[in-house]
Amino acid sequence: MPSVFVVATQDLPRAQVGGVDDPKVRWAGAFAAYGGHGTTQSSTIVYEIEAGDRLGWHTDATEETQYILAGSGELQMEDGSVHQVGPGSVFVLPTPVRHDLVNTGAETLRAVAFFAAPMFTQTFDNAMLPPNIHVLGTPNREG
Repeated sequence: MPSVFVVATQDLPRAQVGGVDDPKVRWAGAFAAYGGHGTTQSSTIVYEIEAGDRLGWHTDATEETQYILAGSGELQMEDGSVHQVGPGSVFVLPTPVRHDLVNTGAETLRAVAFFAAPMFTQTFDNAMLPPNIHVLGTPNREG
């Protein structure tokens, strides 16, 4: 019988990520679960964006659902639409729609993102530090 996988996400160390050529592309995140690490069919990341910063324009290689825990922001879409999000907001991003999330409030935006695959990649417009590449994703993405 499968066992339950429980993660105290507040205890996970966050990787600091930022845009090489844009100081406003800056966030911190941690994978809570992914294929071979608590799941077989999905991936989950927790992340924070400080006031005035943003995720950076990118596309995901799988469908993504996000839940905003705290803070406020603008979800910007490639078609030019902008959606206000805040605590309790849930939104689904189909593959491969280009999008960005900007923290427009005064407090840290905190969110959980659920991906419909045990392994995925994200392709960013900006090269991201670390490690100065455009493609990020789950720790198991290399195989």
